[in-house]
Amino acid sequence: MQDDLSETFTALADPTRRAIIARLARGEASVTELAEPFALSLPTVSRHIAALERAGLVRKRRRGQERTCTLDTDRLRAAEDWIAEYRSFFESRFDALARQLADPRRSPRPTEENNHV
Repeated sequence: MQDDLSETFTALADPTRRAIIARLARGEASVTELAEPFALSLPTVSRHIAALERAGLVRKRRRGQERTCTLDTDRLRAAEDWIAEYRSFFESRFDALARQLADPRRSPRPTEENNHV
């Protein structure tokens, strides 16, 4: 069984699903409205929405004959928190690298291996 974070990233790996998430970030939409910008069949878009539902990113409910979808941001926040941890780690590494590269005393000296052009 996959953990929540893995399910989130798996669902977000698909560009169609990311576009659906982007649309839902602007507000609730029907399945038909979500399908409009895509050259995909309604059943195909419904499968994408189902994948987003399984990942806990989208909630779908029935309103009369129409099915509407809303964005559930809890899992996105968890993914953002995970990314933020590693962002600060890598930013500190990049800052250290930049300092080393800016220090003329630390510039690499030519060697026989890397001296041929």
